[in-house]
Amino acid sequence: MRVIAIEEHWNLPRLTAAVKALPEDRADPSTVLDEMGDNLERLDDLDAVRISMMDDQGIDMQILSLAPPGAQPLDADEAVALSRQANDTAATSVQRHPTRFRAFSTLPMADPGAAVTELERTAGLGFVGTMVYGRTGETPLDDARYDEVFAAAAALGQPVFIHPQIPSKTVRDSAFTGFDPMTNLGLATFGWGWHLEAALAALRLIVRGTFDRHPDLQLVLGHWGELLLFWQDRVDSLTSVAGLQRSVSECIRSNVHITNSGMLNPTLLRHALEVTTPDRLLFSTDYPFQRPTKANIDELLATFSSEEDRAAFMGANAETLFGIAY
Repeated sequence: MRVIAIEEHWNLPRLTAAVKALPEDRADPSTVLDEMGDNLERLDDLDAVRISMMDDQGIDMQILSLAPPGAQPLDADEAVALSRQANDTAATSVQRHPTRFRAFSTLPMADPGAAVTELERTAGLGFVGTMVYGRTGETPLDDARYDEVFAAAAALGQPVFIHPQIPSKTVRDSAFTGFDPMTNLGLATFGWGWHLEAALAALRLIVRGTFDRHPDLQLVLGHWGELLLFWQDRVDSLTSVAGLQRSVSECIRSNVHITNSGMLNPTLLRHALEVTTPDRLLFSTDYPFQRPTKANIDELLATFSSEEDRAAFMGANAETLFGIAY
């Protein structure tokens, strides 16, 4: 059973520095989480330290993804240059370790045309998909200007991973304050806000009719579906008012893949298996922010009733979705 972990982060210092230099209204304070403990040291490493951790966990391959917020807070020119640099760095790492790494591309979403060009370039370099965020500035991912990006992703067979993103400063000020600074940040990110943002981005894409226009487009959501799997009875009520050709839950079952993002609670896995199919589930550790041991992973795997479903979750589904060949 080959084990492929699909949401495994790394850092490009130059890009992170550019994000940190942004004015307060565009800044992403979640970058401070990269610096907790030895996270930054591990994010910066794309060689021995990372591979040693993979070996300890029993992981054969990581799909590398740039740590949030990627290039999306940046102005177009800077986003284009730094996205290309990030992708070239990731491609070099995959070339050094072709049996251990694949990569998601980083796109300059501030310039949709350039994002399409970069998506095409990285697909040609062997990238297996792309990672984006739900908002570029104040523009949501479902805005019409990004439809060409989704059309290209569908045509190229590049799945789109929607990663959580900190809420806008306006939302943070109104809903995620009133505590000490670190609690405010935790509430707006890993504790709650991140996941609402990612779920809303995916739901807006569905309601916008994205999958009616691009039925072959495939999304990936982390953290057991960012709450959407648990709320399908309610979101399905949007189907008729939005005039969709297929129900929201049908879009989730046929166009959305789910990864656990280092959350190893067997109850969440059992619920996911109740509302979607085993071929839609993917494994990830959310490295280095989560670092489950092999024993932790084996405990989750014991939840599966069949060896076939267990192997699909751990690697076979990723091989199929991302076209990974050894």
